[in-house]
Amino acid sequence: MQPLIKPDNGDIDDCIRYYLRLCLAKGQSSETVASKQNGLSLFMRWLTPSGDRQLSDITLDMMDRYQLYLHSYRHPVHGRPLSRGTQRNRLTVVKVFMHSMYIKGCMEHPALERFELPSPGYRLPKAVFSEPEIEAMLKQTLVYGELGVRDRAILETYYATGIRRGELSRLTLDDVDHVGHVLRVEQGKGNKDRFVPIAPRACDWITSYLQSTRPRLAAVHSGRMLFLDSTGYAIKPRRLSALAAKYVRLAGIGKRGACNLYRHTTATLMLEYGADIRHVQEMLGHASISTTQVYTHVAIGKLKEVYAKTHPAARGKPGKNPQLTKP
Repeated sequence: MQPLIKPDNGDIDDCIRYYLRLCLAKGQSSETVASKQNGLSLFMRWLTPSGDRQLSDITLDMMDRYQLYLHSYRHPVHGRPLSRGTQRNRLTVVKVFMHSMYIKGCMEHPALERFELPSPGYRLPKAVFSEPEIEAMLKQTLVYGELGVRDRAILETYYATGIRRGELSRLTLDDVDHVGHVLRVEQGKGNKDRFVPIAPRACDWITSYLQSTRPRLAAVHSGRMLFLDSTGYAIKPRRLSALAAKYVRLAGIGKRGACNLYRHTTATLMLEYGADIRHVQEMLGHASISTTQVYTHVAIGKLKEVYAKTHPAARGKPGKNPQLTKP
């Protein structure tokens, strides 16, 4: 392994390579580091025409210009702008990188310390599944034989636990407690382990998969990984997204989305049925309660019930369209 040598020339490319290796050395996931690399690459692509290649060239004025560029950008195909979250993420990557270079002594002054990131706001999930829609999707797996059993076990696990796709792809045979109905999520977001309950029905489908399908998929390199692809390797997160999206289409639900829709549905339904938001936060593995609170705006069942009982406009019975009523 190459030694971790701090660049002393202030070259941005050298500093980016050094920074990404630092992130790996700190134990950040390969997905997180890849995301940072992509964000910095996009910034460098924007920066290239100006010819600036030194850390000292990145100033507050330059970041203001980059922020204006991101705000004005329109996709060349569909013409839509970048979301506020995407704009903030791309600016954050650069600011955090520059702060790290200051901390490591690669630059004398914290150039972007006073750069203000745009407000993140929050976006509600565009859709969640209803209970009948979930059942309709789960039934679609029955026509795919042994692989359908694997897919059913995967979807049942998503629905029962609301875990992230990356967390599901890393599950091992030892992470499922079939007796206590508990799932161990190892090294979730933020490198944190947690335990979450898992429904008996999901455990039953996992058991069925372990008995009928996994032995046919397993190979020497499979190890103790739980969910395997057709080559015997742990099924990758992107493959999980494609798998989940396929069953959404087959069910004819008309909603777009994949793995995260199961996560949204789990949180929303739990809140609808009276779960304490702190318990939902713990189950989803959110570091901040504010992230979980987004789902309180989606779970409006109780609010609709109170509205129907208390708002004068909602207490009357539905009538004819006033415009169609003859005088």
